[in-house]
Order: sequence, then C-alpha cells, then structure tokens
Amino acid sequence: MISASARLALGLCGMLLAAAAAAQAPLPARQDQDGLRDAIEQFLHTQSAGLPGQVSISVGAIDPRLNMPACAALQPFLPNGSRAWGKTTVGMRCSAPAPWTIYVQATVRVQGDYYTAAAPLGQGQAVGPNDIVKTKGDLTALPAGIITDPAQAIGRTLAMSVAAGTPLRQDALRSQQAVQQGQIVRVVSNGPGFSVSTEGRALTNGADGQLVQARTAGGQVVSGVAKMGGVVTVTY
Repeated sequence: MISASARLALGLCGMLLAAAAAAQAPLPARQDQDGLRDAIEQFLHTQSAGLPGQVSISVGAIDPRLNMPACAALQPFLPNGSRAWGKTTVGMRCSAPAPWTIYVQATVRVQGDYYTAAAPLGQGQAVGPNDIVKTKGDLTALPAGIITDPAQAIGRTLAMSVAAGTPLRQDALRSQQAVQQGQIVRVVSNGPGFSVSTEGRALTNGADGQLVQARTAGGQVVSGVAKMGGVVTVTY
C-alpha cells in the first residue's frame, strides 16, 4: 500500500514531467513581417500596373508588437476609399489557421510626363502646340485630372486663365466650339443616294461631334452633328 507521502511525491513528479514536456513542445509559428511587407509590395505593383509612368512603392513599418499566427494564404486588399495612388492603406487578411486582419500604410509614387503652360494663357484661348511644355515629376503629388497627353489639350480652349508653368488639368479645358448659337452654318443633309447643302442658323452651341439644332432658310428646325468650320450634318 502506497503511503500518502509517496502518492504526493508521485503527483509532483508527474506535474514536473508534464511541465517539462510542455516546455519542450514547439511553439506555434508566427507570421514573418518581412513576408507581409513583400506581399503588400507585390500586391501594389499588380494594382498599379498600367499607370502612366514609372511606379515606385514603399511599404510603411509594421508594429513589431504584433504577433500573429503564420498564415497559410495571405489575402491583401484595398479598404473602401483607398487606391494604389499616393499615400494609401493596404489591408492584409488571414483566414486560416487563425483569422486576423491588419492595416499597413504604403506610398505609391508614379514618375511620369505631364504638361504645363509654356506662357501665361488667357481664359477662352485655344491651346496650340507651342502653348504647352512637357514636364516630368511625381504624378501622385499633383491635382487630379492632370494632362499627360498633348492631344488632351491641343485644340481645346481654357475655361480659366493660367500662369506660366501651371500644370494643365482636364477640368480647366473645354472642347472648342464647332458651332455657336446664332452663327450662320452650312446644313448638309445626307441620305440614301443624296446629299443636299443649304444655309441655316445655329440655335444651340456645340463642340465637334455634339448634337445641335439649326433653322434652315425655309424655317425648318433640324437636329444634326456639329462639325468644325460651322457645319451641321443631318443624316436621314
């Protein structure tokens, strides 16, 4: 028969053996933060593919106190309101073996060409090839809608005056009017096997390709497509 003291000794021994076994058991793997940063950078490169310029990406620091379990399949995403442009936020989600989500700051810079005013340009002035100059810089640091292709500016008119060196924006330009209200226009009517031209007066303004109305010399009101040079084309 085992004495009480022997039983106590055996119990203590068992507890010590269990504690030793637990101490020797491998700890669960923790998520490598360098791997997180690499995954975020790769994700942003994919998201920024096709941007007009040379893309560079920097990922912000991750709080070293975070201690997440290693993830079997990282799932990067852009939170609502974020995009791969300028200073942004990227989310990283894990579903297994243990769910967790973190958010990391990052910066996407795009070095590319944009166009500025070569000289002071006045409101209503039509932009010509010599009125703009190509400049290189970080597009993400500029206002939205910057002109990056000269075809976006040449032939259009300025909605406001701009100083020399000012980056040109799409919202500061408007299409040149092909037809102006009250202008004498040439109304060309086309149909199967015929084309008739007559004089008329524009009733509305319109840029090239826009639908306008005109009144012919006979008093008929017609709708047609405005063309440069004061032409309204009516197709039957």
